[in-house]
Amino acid sequence: MSTARAWLRADVTTSPLHARLQRGYYGWLRLRSNPLAFAGFLILLGLVLVAALAPVIAPLGYNEQSLALRLKPPSAAHWFGTDELGRDIFARIVWGARITIYISTLVAVIAAPIGLAVGTTAGYFGGWTDTVLMRINDMFLSFPGLILALGFVAALGPGIGNAVIAIALTAWPPIARLARAETLTIRASDYIAAVRIQGAGPLRIILRHIVPMCVPSVVVRVTLNMAGIILTAAGLGFLGLGAQPPTPEWGAMLSTGRQNMLGAWWIAAVPGCAILLTSLAFNLFGDGLRDVLDPRSE
Repeated sequence: MSTARAWLRADVTTSPLHARLQRGYYGWLRLRSNPLAFAGFLILLGLVLVAALAPVIAPLGYNEQSLALRLKPPSAAHWFGTDELGRDIFARIVWGARITIYISTLVAVIAAPIGLAVGTTAGYFGGWTDTVLMRINDMFLSFPGLILALGFVAALGPGIGNAVIAIALTAWPPIARLARAETLTIRASDYIAAVRIQGAGPLRIILRHIVPMCVPSVVVRVTLNMAGIILTAAGLGFLGLGAQPPTPEWGAMLSTGRQNMLGAWWIAAVPGCAILLTSLAFNLFGDGLRDVLDPRSE
């Protein structure tokens, strides 16, 4: 281990792979030196492990009902209590972690490329292309994200798939604006002028030379946006427009729990705390990731 650490700390890089591993190693050290960011990373890692091991942690599934056990408070038998149908809330939280990761990952996979493509295209070409694309971007930004997502889901219909599409359509505009700002700076660089003189076309310049430079900032932005994505998904589930019963989506669980807030507070409190903790973890990790990927923060 000490030999590998010494190799990664070497002042002279022996290969491009060594240089990339060295940057990753020093980035990891910077992330680990930030207690809050590292705590967020550990929480998210725990969330992924819980979601992956859901069949082992809660082998009976999330819809095992027993009316004789309805509205039982937290105990050794049911750590987070039971709901109005006698279902174990701990098991539903564990299985619900899969849905949260599924929604947030799909939204990021859809929204990030759209925002990156729109932003780099607008920033590189400028002129009427920039004007048209940015005015469309401003139209999306003029509406609150949840309100716009509600409109899209109302048109598409309730369900997890439609909720993912609706949230993705509201998540790409901030990414596009960031990518455009990065592109405006990059396109004036000398190496872009040199590549253009060598005969490279606009598509090649954007894909090979501009997009890679924008990716770190976009990754940080997407990570910071994850909290908003989770809250929007929970809001849609709370209003009955996201995941449908009996799917254990945390927002839908919070909605059903409000009916028993006075007599069975744990039904709403537990999924609410899960949403809060996950959103906080993404924000903390995003701040640390920004410090790692942005060399200007040193």
